[in-house]
Amino acid sequence: MGRGRWRTAGSALVRVLLVWAVSTLTMLALAGILPDFRLQSDDGDSITQIGLTAAWAAGAFGLLSALVWPVLVRALLLVPALVLGLLVFFLNGSLLLIALDLIPDGRSEVAPETAVVVAAVMSAVASATSTALAVRDDEAYRRRLYRLADRRRRRQGRAVPSRAAETPPGLLVLQLDGVGYEELRRACDGGLMPTVTGLLEGNHRARPWRTDWSSQTGASQLGILHGSNFDVPAFRWYEKDTGEVMVCNRPTSAAELQRRAVACTGDGGLLTLDGASRGNLFSGGADQLALVLSVSARRGRANRSRAGYFAYFSDPANAVRTAVSFVAEVVREVVQSLRARIRGDRPRVSRGGLYPLIRAFATVVERDVVVAAVIGDMLAGRSAVYADLVAYDEVAHHSGPRGRDTDRVLQRLDRSLALIARVAEHAPRRYRIVLLSDHGQSPGETFLGRYGLTLKDLVRAGCGLPVPRRAGRTRSGAEARAAVLAALHRPVEEGEEAHPGPGSDPVVLASGNLGLISFPDLPGRASRARVERAHPALLTTLANHPGVGFLLVDGVVLGRDGRAARLDVPGEAEELLAPFGPGAAQAVRRTDAFPHVADVMVNSAYDPETGAVHAFEEQIGSHGGLGGEQGNPFLMWPSELSDPGAELAGAEAVHAVLRRWLREADGPQVPVVAAPLAPPVGESAQEPAAPLAAAREAPDPPRTGHTRAATGVSPGRPGTEAWRYGAVADVEGPGGVPGPGLPDPAGRQPADPAGGPPPAPGPGERPQRAVPQDSPPEDPIGGIFPSDGLPARDETR
Repeated sequence: MGRGRWRTAGSALVRVLLVWAVSTLTMLALAGILPDFRLQSDDGDSITQIGLTAAWAAGAFGLLSALVWPVLVRALLLVPALVLGLLVFFLNGSLLLIALDLIPDGRSEVAPETAVVVAAVMSAVASATSTALAVRDDEAYRRRLYRLADRRRRRQGRAVPSRAAETPPGLLVLQLDGVGYEELRRACDGGLMPTVTGLLEGNHRARPWRTDWSSQTGASQLGILHGSNFDVPAFRWYEKDTGEVMVCNRPTSAAELQRRAVACTGDGGLLTLDGASRGNLFSGGADQLALVLSVSARRGRANRSRAGYFAYFSDPANAVRTAVSFVAEVVREVVQSLRARIRGDRPRVSRGGLYPLIRAFATVVERDVVVAAVIGDMLAGRSAVYADLVAYDEVAHHSGPRGRDTDRVLQRLDRSLALIARVAEHAPRRYRIVLLSDHGQSPGETFLGRYGLTLKDLVRAGCGLPVPRRAGRTRSGAEARAAVLAALHRPVEEGEEAHPGPGSDPVVLASGNLGLISFPDLPGRASRARVERAHPALLTTLANHPGVGFLLVDGVVLGRDGRAARLDVPGEAEELLAPFGPGAAQAVRRTDAFPHVADVMVNSAYDPETGAVHAFEEQIGSHGGLGGEQGNPFLMWPSELSDPGAELAGAEAVHAVLRRWLREADGPQVPVVAAPLAPPVGESAQEPAAPLAAAREAPDPPRTGHTRAATGVSPGRPGTEAWRYGAVADVEGPGGVPGPGLPDPAGRQPADPAGGPPPAPGPGERPQRAVPQDSPPEDPIGGIFPSDGLPARDETR
């Protein structure tokens, strides 16, 4: 034992000396290159003296970075992330100036702006050298990981788990935000994601699942983490009872949505017991948080989400590496945007302003912090971890779902997955790694770019309200110009006011290719008759516009040329909505039952041949409504876990599968008793105290009445394409009958796992609209939003 400790100490000392030597050589090289940086006195020094000065400065800078930097980062935790990234360079340069001042005889001199450059290069070189030495020695790397894990456990008072003691495996769920099922297949077949390909060629399987009508992160992640996304009709919507606009990536709205979900399901979330939530909109009930939006509005100890910043940026090498990568990503975005403009790429949207900084935060800062937090969770032996990597989704919105820009993002995401998988091999417990996405992305020119006006312009024209002059300008062809003229020059009908009185302006909101129209002056949810009385030409103007696919108005689906289908009449909606894919009618029917559904819901047109939609926001890769790959995310799991079932329709169904997998691992269970709800801003959060043993033995918590678990058979056998990618279209349910929503060449009717009207609502549930027994079953579905966790455009501004 003593000899092993001496060997370990000797190896550590050798690594420190090597890093010091490399840092000294780096400083000497920089002194020879940079004109405003010197390591000798005015009278000149010998080479030996200059070398000693460089060694002294490199050592002092290293010590200051190790001792002072963590204190500085903790003091700056409340600084916004973008500002903190820029401060990294200034603070590092200041530490270098202090280190040079500590040199005896004052033999060195450097300009302040040059000190920033020298400090950045020194930190990056030291970090790279240290990492290379650790990776070169596998045993040293393994010992370092175990020491880090043991140090964390001792600080937290946690017992040290042991694989030899048959510790139950943990569950690690990584969400690749916005990566659709077909995009995953393309990336793997094209060699863009070798780590994911290796998992699929090993013991992992993958298959698509289907989102709700609101195919955006807010709805999907709420359903996955908390088991209910009821009454989340879109990424943003207007609530008449409060007069407020709810936005999923707004901290106060996210906190309220999480509170409602907990009240609806009666449990705290998927991660309540020994869980960690990283980079998500919602906490999932986890105690360990980093970059979680729903708790970011809390103050003091109630907000533990910023702790992830300290854990990562307390290492000066991490801070400098991320800051340098941040700047490189900003430059990369500027170059890519300029290249697209020079080539005249179409479709194209504006990528100026703050967008390069927003993209860099999503693809660099958030990625680095989340990955580091996940690695820390594995080394700490946590039972369940859920993390969101948003890089692809953010870039796809402005560059398109497929192309060179997004391909490079997928490659970098795959490298992050490789790092996580490598660390998992050294974790104190075995981890089952599950990959999933919350939605996909559908391409297409924006509604504004294609037709020359926004949805808000079109609504105002249909209501006889003034429309900006810009709405008449369009680059598109005759069809688009005709649509614009028909909307803008519509004659005032008899009995209609050309300029309605104050307070009658509609509230128009956009969530990808899903639009929401609410009339504050019409109390409650407006019926079709009330809307037509108030605005006789509006519904016709919208339904007949070539960029609109269909409308939903109080239980009635409206299409072009006067087509209408009632949701409570079996088969009508299914026929009208068939072009939008399997389950479209069920998704619309479920949304129609939401208390806060808009007076008029507008889904853009969809081209099944190209998969294109028209976003009502400035995004050429969008999600949020029906149509195309946006509604087909993926779920990928190790084969040692049970099969998810023939079909997964909705985020709530994914939640049920993840809960089952936690039970199979004998890991944390969702408690029957709800954890305390999020406290108001300024109050302290209370820790959940549900006993683990009781939770493991307890039955499933009561469901919300609008979720049915899908059942079915395995997607295939090992060695087949269907097994590798889980082709759902070929999966049959019990008795050879296709599962719900799956087409059958033989004309057999889909199996209905639970026909009839929905059960009576339980405690905390909202009433639902009854569905005839002979109509297709309602499907739980989960969704997404345009700019996950980041500032988003708002059509109401």
